[in-house]
Amino acid sequence: MTFAPHGKHLIDGQWIAGDRRFASQPAHGPAHDFAVGTPDLVARACAAADAAFDAYGATTRNERAAFLEAIADEIEARADDITEIGTQESGLPAGRLAGERGRTTGQLRLFADHIRKGDYLDRRVDAALPDRQPAPRPDLRMIQLPVGPVAVFGASNFPLAFSTAGGDTAAALAAGCPVVVKGHSAHPGTGEIVAEAVLAAIRSTGMPAGVFALIQGGDRKVGEALVTDPRIKAVGFTGSLAGGRALFDLCAARPEPIPFFGELGSVNPMFVLPAAAAARADRIGTDWAGSLTMGAGQFCTKPGIAVVMDGPDADRLVAAARAALEQVAPQTMLTPGIARAYREGVDRMGRSNAVTPVLTTDSADRNALPNLYQTTADAFLGEDDLAEEVFGPLGLVVRAASAADMERIARGFPGQLTATLHSDPGDAALARRLLPLLARKAGRVLANGFPTGVEVADAMVHGGPYPASTNFGATSVGTLSIRRFLRPVCFQNLPDYMMPADLSA
Repeated sequence: MTFAPHGKHLIDGQWIAGDRRFASQPAHGPAHDFAVGTPDLVARACAAADAAFDAYGATTRNERAAFLEAIADEIEARADDITEIGTQESGLPAGRLAGERGRTTGQLRLFADHIRKGDYLDRRVDAALPDRQPAPRPDLRMIQLPVGPVAVFGASNFPLAFSTAGGDTAAALAAGCPVVVKGHSAHPGTGEIVAEAVLAAIRSTGMPAGVFALIQGGDRKVGEALVTDPRIKAVGFTGSLAGGRALFDLCAARPEPIPFFGELGSVNPMFVLPAAAAARADRIGTDWAGSLTMGAGQFCTKPGIAVVMDGPDADRLVAAARAALEQVAPQTMLTPGIARAYREGVDRMGRSNAVTPVLTTDSADRNALPNLYQTTADAFLGEDDLAEEVFGPLGLVVRAASAADMERIARGFPGQLTATLHSDPGDAALARRLLPLLARKAGRVLANGFPTGVEVADAMVHGGPYPASTNFGATSVGTLSIRRFLRPVCFQNLPDYMMPADLSA
């Protein structure tokens, strides 16, 4: 490997060492030492971001687009080194990292195209009506402007696409907002090399040095310092419900409250309707097992719960899922802590009197094997924790006794990222009743598919009602995600010589 991490923070265009160090915990390969983040370093990074905002926020859309494209180019120039250290730190296979790198650079280029078109500005003009009675109307022009420096928290399960230069960073930079990234300690080397790519792009395009910062490691105080710094105007977060809720509360309690856009996870229920189950229960069960174990079940869109009508077709679905899961070899989890949490979730499920085991396994160390359980509708609705996410390859089948049971279950779910309906034409009446219930609960509703693929596109919504996310009106994937880091400003009776370029275009 030609890349050797130096373990420093990136602040105001400079690599900064710290007084304390922590060692990475790679799944394989050598460990490396990294500087520990501190509140003082956070303050320096936020000050640099705030100083850069006036200049960066005033750049043209073409200038910012060129910057995003330069970041993508610099990431691709480091492709082999990114894959090597990324696989070492995360345990993810090289093919997965290569695909995620492509998604990361694709997001950056997508936002470059998006801002060049200018549609995101949502320009609105109400021309003056000087002769209107009983009072004239002034000239009103509205446009979306950047909010200011944005804090981004790297995610454990996506070292590239949801981390240093991932979707939150791409959207904020596209909007005209400087970014301060709190790197995830699960993949600090990957974060560092991507930050090197961003720094190279800053220099080649002449952007202000403070437009991007990376703070490595650190304890909870570092995250708290970041979201409470008065110069930060919005936060993007992907992570646990407990950690996200704590940061959300801090954002709300600030003297100047700011929006916290947290994606906090989901069980992503899927409903298998009777005609679909009769026609293809075996295939649905097999395909569900594949989705359930993709990436060791560490996708936030893993469909962890399958609701099916009780009977022989449910038996076939469960048997097919079990047979497929029995063939799955141990998979490396992203961190020792995630592996430990998965074992705890399996133990919690195993202790419940409300469920019956279908397939139980023993996972050790950082490896995970799949587990499968089943329960009844009444038992499921009687134990709230059965609807809580277990991060890893664990699935739960809920057997409904009737269509009314399915509706009760759909109504009982908290907010979700996704919900899925497996249906055939014979299920039309029930599907029409369930669809609006699931649309109330989820940001994305699928038919006859599995939600573990999230397309980066204009129409994608990756968010949902709480606790799936902390802002039901936002998405963290797709071009609409830029709206999180913009605010509308109305200009009244502005003369031409004062008119912002994007309003006069």
